[in-house]
Amino acid sequence: MTLSSERLLELVLEALDDLKARDVVSLDVRGQSDVTDAIVVASGASNRQVKALADHVVERAKAHGVRPLGSEGEQAAEWILVDLGDVVVHIMQPAVRQFYQLERLWGGETPGLGQAGH
Repeated sequence: MTLSSERLLELVLEALDDLKARDVVSLDVRGQSDVTDAIVVASGASNRQVKALADHVVERAKAHGVRPLGSEGEQAAEWILVDLGDVVVHIMQPAVRQFYQLERLWGGETPGLGQAGH
């Protein structure tokens, strides 16, 4: 069974919500990327929560037959990337997220910046 990218995105968002991820942003990048359909960026309050969120996303995906293509950043757990193919998930501590502002790179809004960030 293959999940649609929309259903996979739903699973990721549900998994992040289960463990109270903060400032979750989902970006449709189909017109900007040949590699993935969606990018999800979320914050965890500590390295422990960032790791737990990433692990939960992977567990939920695997439970639905989706094997991650890879993941990075588990050691320090300041920023963990989980590549699920059609959906790429970035889970970051707030300071790291503020510094890199991935949402702005893909045309979205960085939570907490508002108009002052422009």
